[in-house]
Amino acid sequence: MLAVFLAALSGVSVILLMVVVGFVLNERGWFSPASPKIISKIVTQVALPAYMISTITKEFSASELDTLLPDLRYPVLSMAILFGISLAVAHALAIRRSHLGLFSSMFFNSNTVFIGLPINLALFGSASVPYVLVYYMANTTFFWTLGVWLIQKDGQSEAKINFKQALGKLFSPPLLGFIFAVILVVLHVHLPKFILSTCQYLGGLTIPLSMLFIGIAISNAGLARVRFNRDAFGILLGRFLLAPALMALLVLPSHMPVLMKQVFIIQAAMPVMTNAPVVSKLYHADSNYAAIMVTETTVLSVIVIPILMVLVSTFVH
Repeated sequence: MLAVFLAALSGVSVILLMVVVGFVLNERGWFSPASPKIISKIVTQVALPAYMISTITKEFSASELDTLLPDLRYPVLSMAILFGISLAVAHALAIRRSHLGLFSSMFFNSNTVFIGLPINLALFGSASVPYVLVYYMANTTFFWTLGVWLIQKDGQSEAKINFKQALGKLFSPPLLGFIFAVILVVLHVHLPKFILSTCQYLGGLTIPLSMLFIGIAISNAGLARVRFNRDAFGILLGRFLLAPALMALLVLPSHMPVLMKQVFIIQAAMPVMTNAPVVSKLYHADSNYAAIMVTETTVLSVIVIPILMVLVSTFVH
């Protein structure tokens, strides 16, 4: 068990050091206010799609990919149940009315790309990528439909679900890169070596740029603003305890691959989505509250993830 813990701690420490670099450089003024948006675009629209193409075509066969989509039901069911639990927890903690939508949205949605993907890569390697993408599909769909609707209810705008926007966010460049790679594998099409090498180099930007982005985000949010109040306690309870515990209850009795079970549980325990403050500001909800929760959950994930990794490696078979 000690070896498993040290391996998990080592993987997370690598990620933490890159986050610290981003934090320190931002504190020293290396980045402008536009830098996070630029880095985000490079990661999501260039590095991640390239990574999907280079990894999927190299590591997976058509038969392996064919078994993925049916297991999408597990994260979908988990998030639906978590939404119900979030309402009960919000009532029990007497969360104020102006925070109810944000509270629920942050309670059942997790950061599956900027933190989830790099952490799973560090812990499990490239074999985890398709499973991360399956969880991402469910998480993204929930956030841009139900999650955004809940945030709208907190703001001044009339709440409505924009399915066109949700589809646009779901079929994002990373997922399109994944789909393109799957088509290549299924059709047994082999790209020229120079294209695959280019994708591999660009894909290598994914983890370091994602971690720099998180470090900058933490710096911009300000550690001094971190407060452990009722709202924070409820979100931390949902993200780091209830979400992974519920996912474990759902997947442990199933016959899915062990690695898929482990990835789903780790993904369920990721911090609050970085989109939450952006959407909150757009719809005049409390974006400061959302930014603080992104900061708190991101910082605390450094402690939670090694512990969760030990539990997952020990008990998930």
